[in-house]
Amino acid sequence: MAKIKVVHYINQFFAQIGGEEKADYPAELRVGETVGPGLAFAANFKDEAEIIATIVCGDSYFNENLEKAKADILAMVKEQKPDVFIAGPAFNAGRYGVACGTIAAAVQEELGIPAVTGMYVENPGADMFKNHVYMIATKNNAAGMRGAVAKMAPLALKLGKGEPVGASAEEGYMPNGIRVNFFEKKRGSARAVDMLLKKLAGKPFETEYPMPNFDRVAPNPAVKDLAHAKIALVTSGGIVPKGNPDHIESSSASHYGEYDITGVTDLTEDTYETAHGGYDPVYANQDADRVLPIDVLRDMEKEGVIGELHHLFYTTVGNGTAVASAKAFAAEIGRKLKADGVDAVILTST
Repeated sequence: MAKIKVVHYINQFFAQIGGEEKADYPAELRVGETVGPGLAFAANFKDEAEIIATIVCGDSYFNENLEKAKADILAMVKEQKPDVFIAGPAFNAGRYGVACGTIAAAVQEELGIPAVTGMYVENPGADMFKNHVYMIATKNNAAGMRGAVAKMAPLALKLGKGEPVGASAEEGYMPNGIRVNFFEKKRGSARAVDMLLKKLAGKPFETEYPMPNFDRVAPNPAVKDLAHAKIALVTSGGIVPKGNPDHIESSSASHYGEYDITGVTDLTEDTYETAHGGYDPVYANQDADRVLPIDVLRDMEKEGVIGELHHLFYTTVGNGTAVASAKAFAAEIGRKLKADGVDAVILTST
């Protein structure tokens, strides 16, 4: 019986090319090569499947050249004619997760080749693509590689063979809105009592009907005296000095920027731009005040409506950025603003 043919997609880090300094590595096809995590997949496949080619692409290159990267990779996959396509796993790497989800969904939808990927549940790629492609839930870092591959490989084999895929609870993929019937060993009443007893005893248990977990933040009291308040600007709209000196990514940002606006009264086309890749940048590049209203706040400062505009503004890109990353940015920025005596923040988006 012929082996199932697999094409595997990985980023520059797992291809051992380099880290962030090599994130602009263009898409490359390596026929007949098994690289990085591919070795673990090959071991799990045993004699049932083989990786006939590995595609490598830098995270920044993929996300900043989305249409070209996607077209190039689809052409590479089509040329190899695999039975199944595997992307990742990406764990909690935001740009990598978005790339894996994007290309896996494209391979499935445009080439008709089944695909599977894997990533941490809070990876932005998970929310974007878990309903479009089978996505195994992994740990948040590469320490979970063995467990991720152990679940992705059997699912890839099933897809490659055209076998029916079971429920998410059985196969380990993230729930995708499609219900699959299966028989439990115990009836519902017995399972419910088991869960109740574990809950009463303080033991871990897993509900069969998880409820969404909403992160609610209680608002602070309103500023009573704006005329004497120090106001700061923070944005997820990606406004940066011309040339994006800190190289904030256009998607799945890994960091934020801090910039001094002492003496700045207007953000001109020659001095500021947006690094954001999730909206049409034309109008923001023409006048960045549309996203970060420094001109209006300077007028309010002169008129005495506010006490003063803080001399620093903070910026990042919200497009596909992981919730965990955003929380970390916010905590760090918040500490800095508090230390500088800022009374209130105007947070702008896109």
